[in-house]
Amino acid sequence: QKPQKFNAKINAVTIGSGDKTVTIGGENSFPFYTFDAPTENTAKIGVEISDLGLDEFSEGVKAYYEGATTMAEIAQKAAAIEGADFVALILDGGDPNGANKSVDELIAVVKEVADAIDVPLAVEGCKNVEKDGELLPKVAEALQGKNALILSAREEDYKSVGAAAAGLAYDQKVGAESAVDINLAKQLNVVTTQLGVKPESIVMNVGSAAVGYGYEYVVSTMDRIKAAALSQSDAMLQMPIITPVSSETWNVKESMASEEDMPEWGPVEERAISMEIMTAAADLACGSDAVILMHPQSVATISKMIKELV
Repeated sequence: QKPQKFNAKINAVTIGSGDKTVTIGGENSFPFYTFDAPTENTAKIGVEISDLGLDEFSEGVKAYYEGATTMAEIAQKAAAIEGADFVALILDGGDPNGANKSVDELIAVVKEVADAIDVPLAVEGCKNVEKDGELLPKVAEALQGKNALILSAREEDYKSVGAAAAGLAYDQKVGAESAVDINLAKQLNVVTTQLGVKPESIVMNVGSAAVGYGYEYVVSTMDRIKAAALSQSDAMLQMPIITPVSSETWNVKESMASEEDMPEWGPVEERAISMEIMTAAADLACGSDAVILMHPQSVATISKMIKELV
């Protein structure tokens, strides 16, 4: 069989500064199709940490971070997980319906984490569009010179987030987040580049789900995006894809139901790790260039899978 050659490729987006940069994307073949073309940059793994510390994390994850009390120490332990390429700080505490931390409090955490690690940093907001619109431009400002990845600019706040983060003001990379639909993903890339953001500064979060939760929509969306980018040379879909997996997989019932309630399902921690690994593996197989995970065992397993498939 002749190798399938494309005249197009996915943009390569580099995050981080100094010796420890990480490049996401850059491929000109379908995921793990090494028989068509050699893999230029292997898929990357980020490790999720939260400004709320370890309270929300599972017992197994807490055990790994034992002894880490400050955000700086948590970030250093995350960066040290075998197979980790970057750290992803989620600013959960900003949620107005949750801890409702002020922007200043959150920026202090961002700076503490950034100063503590030498690997690249991705920062995700609190998922409240209004708060993120105020918060993420300040994050971009605080991380000047770090070449960080700011997640995420959405349809509702791409002007404030995209304009501040990428190229126009603080020269960071920006994540364009849409909800599992190729047309929405493309439209967001179009309007973000119209702001003056360079296509090479954008990664896409095209949405995700835990396996078993309408997951076929994720597969078909990623498949169609990669096919349009490579076989149709669609420049507005050639941004690499990043998928936050941990935030989808640790809060579904299979990962949370107690062993008392569901004895036939087995140990709760093992189930949650399985959900995280299976979802990440599927995301990578259908086109994601980077995944964000939480459990050290998940990171190790997915890292091994990537190495063995390339």
